[in-house]
Amino acid sequence: MSKLQLNISEVLSNLLIREDTDKDKRITIEDKGPKRFLLYSNGEEIVVEGTYLLSNLLQELILAQENGNDFIEKDNIFEQPANRISRMIRDYFWDGLTRTMDENGLENILTDSKSKTEKSIIYVPFTDDFAMQYYQKLASKFNLKVVQLPKEISPQYVSSINDEGGILALALKQENGIISGVPFAVPGGRFNEMYGWDSYFENIGLLLDDKLDLAKSMVENFAYQITHYGKILNANRSYYLTRTQPPFYTSMIREVFEKMPKKDLNWLKNHLQIALKEYQTVWMEQGKRLTENGLNRYFAQGIGLPPETEAGHYDDIIKSFADAENLSIPEYEKLYYQRKIQNQELDDYFVHDRSVRESGHDTSYRIEATCASLNVVELNAMLYKYETDFAELIEHYFNDDFEFNDQNYTKKYWLEKANSRKILMNQLLWNENKSCFFDYNIETKSQNIFLSATCFFPLWAKIATQEQADKMIQKALPKLICLGGIAGCSKEALSNIDATQMQRQWDFPNGWPPHQIIIWQGLNNYGYHDLAQELIYRWLWMITKNACEYNGTVPEKYDVVSASHKVFAEYGNQGTDFEYITREGFGWMNASFQYGFQLLNADFKAKLNQLISPNDLFLK
Repeated sequence: MSKLQLNISEVLSNLLIREDTDKDKRITIEDKGPKRFLLYSNGEEIVVEGTYLLSNLLQELILAQENGNDFIEKDNIFEQPANRISRMIRDYFWDGLTRTMDENGLENILTDSKSKTEKSIIYVPFTDDFAMQYYQKLASKFNLKVVQLPKEISPQYVSSINDEGGILALALKQENGIISGVPFAVPGGRFNEMYGWDSYFENIGLLLDDKLDLAKSMVENFAYQITHYGKILNANRSYYLTRTQPPFYTSMIREVFEKMPKKDLNWLKNHLQIALKEYQTVWMEQGKRLTENGLNRYFAQGIGLPPETEAGHYDDIIKSFADAENLSIPEYEKLYYQRKIQNQELDDYFVHDRSVRESGHDTSYRIEATCASLNVVELNAMLYKYETDFAELIEHYFNDDFEFNDQNYTKKYWLEKANSRKILMNQLLWNENKSCFFDYNIETKSQNIFLSATCFFPLWAKIATQEQADKMIQKALPKLICLGGIAGCSKEALSNIDATQMQRQWDFPNGWPPHQIIIWQGLNNYGYHDLAQELIYRWLWMITKNACEYNGTVPEKYDVVSASHKVFAEYGNQGTDFEYITREGFGWMNASFQYGFQLLNADFKAKLNQLISPNDLFLK
């Protein structure tokens, strides 16, 4: 690489004056500058033209300034766009997302805006005296309140601490007398905690980028959560104590274990035992997340309004009750939140609402006000994968004999479990006329005909027959394919939703990384490799196009119809608010790019670096 020796501060100042015309400390297609800048280094004149190259120059100047350098790498300015995104994710973004809950990392976590009290609060599990002693020693340094959780965590207790927004302790380790936090990756933006299913998809990217130690640490933190909190948490924040998240733990275990250069069977055994505990105590307790028909649902406990939502989120729900009491919506909401007004109808609604949040699909009209009554397709596909993962790992690594809680488990045992689930899914969730799997409502005893990307999780878990897969891919999948990839649901699925109602972020026209990854894998499982390549290209083209036009932006989600990160739905779009240079992208978006880029064939990679539109390649 050739180095350009520059007066970094002077060049940066001149660049911003000329090109950042809207003064947002970024260079995007919305700036009205000349889009042409000259650099002079060692007698050489370098012309930098166009939004993409100018934004690269801005980013490289900022990095040089932060590192105390008086030079930038010329090749980095003119780097091909997809290659640059991948490099920035690998070398820069993951570090920006990594956290530890120890003396060195606490400040980064405790300054989070979700902390609602004068003193930051860390809640420590009843069963972790070591962590309690450690954080008590740090209390005065960080103006920290350390609270030990009760042995039994009830919804009433969680409700009593909802206004505090405290952080929940994660795993610590001690080596050579030094205590440190087991590191973890956060999603990014305002999500400064370890989230449940985000972590699995982040791990896919971490493993691809040779960050095995961090990926392994993510698994260790999941083990800590199950051991000490009884479940994988929605996130390690106090108001999430009664909620879990979509189950991907066995997939994480397998993928990390397979990357280990030296296979540690003790590590695998320990995590399999913890996964078995989660399977039995979180998912298979009758009357909670296991329903009478033998399939599963999300079922999050809690009381009243979830405290993490934005102001006004429940206005449509609360308005009629407020009107009946001659109160304003904020007045009624406050009194209900404080439990000074009792309302069983709202209590029932919020059981469903919390279950929506437990599902990770917060929010979608697919599961609005019904989630706790639904055997959803994706959850049962994930648990089928747990069962087949148990079968395969026990057979391959433990001689088909694995002991847990005085019971011996075999491949046959778990395959019978998986087959029973598959039979039930075919009986209750498969719709032959629609050629698709749909969620099943246990109250109405009927399917919820709502075409969603989640309908395709059975292809990822290898539940579908080849015939079923063929029908789904030929008849249902085209209704989800848009310019930038797969939409959260079909446009048709929302036909009964009034146009004045709030747009839900997990629905059409928005697209999300986990849906893309799951469907790519499902297509490859059933031999649809060319279609998988097309969908990967669409998604990565959209990411690359937006990054080129908006100063390297890699956000949480996209509008896949317009192929834009400008999403107009609840909660905005995380990963888009930064100055000069994005520090971290967004966790599962980073992973989806790295995973897709690894799968994409060489010809499509070359086209991606040239930003050839899917209109030119695929759209008829």
